[in-house]
Amino acid sequence: MDKLLKKITNCKECAPYLELGVRPIISASPKSKIIIIGQAPGRIVHNTGIPWNDKSGDNLRSWLGVDKETFYNPDIFALMPMGFCYPGKGKSGDLPPRLECAPLWHNLLLAFMKDAQLILLVGQYAQNYYLKDKAKDTLTETVKNFKTYLPKYLPLPHPSPRNNIWQAKNKWFGVKLLPLLKEEVAKII
Repeated sequence: MDKLLKKITNCKECAPYLELGVRPIISASPKSKIIIIGQAPGRIVHNTGIPWNDKSGDNLRSWLGVDKETFYNPDIFALMPMGFCYPGKGKSGDLPPRLECAPLWHNLLLAFMKDAQLILLVGQYAQNYYLKDKAKDTLTETVKNFKTYLPKYLPLPHPSPRNNIWQAKNKWFGVKLLPLLKEEVAKII
């Protein structure tokens, strides 16, 4: 797996399209027990090179019920975005993840992580890619039907602070899904 991770960190596939240049962000181990597939790194993560090293990461760790030390242990969590590099800024936030990364690298990475017991699909890009026609019409409906995708997948909204309004409108998320998520994570780790 080390050779594969080195190939990924040296990838220049999307270089012409990335305003801040390439800086693939990935953390994984053949021993990873939980795989978190998110969208793409934001500007802060791009600058630091540390996945989920922002407010979204703080929220995600809170949802999981883990501290930073546990979260950044690749033998516990693989942190694998749909697009490995910061895609740049769009009109209403960051651009979507580049489409090249997941088909190029995900299956190769997943083949090494045979001990994984749960894959968290964070955001609509990951959900649509992995759930395909089983994903519902909206992220809300997909996440609301989370039990449908267990035990392999658990869909989540993006933990961005911008989604606090979504959480306020969808109280079931904090009441039903988050306690189950914390329980599953505690059992696995």
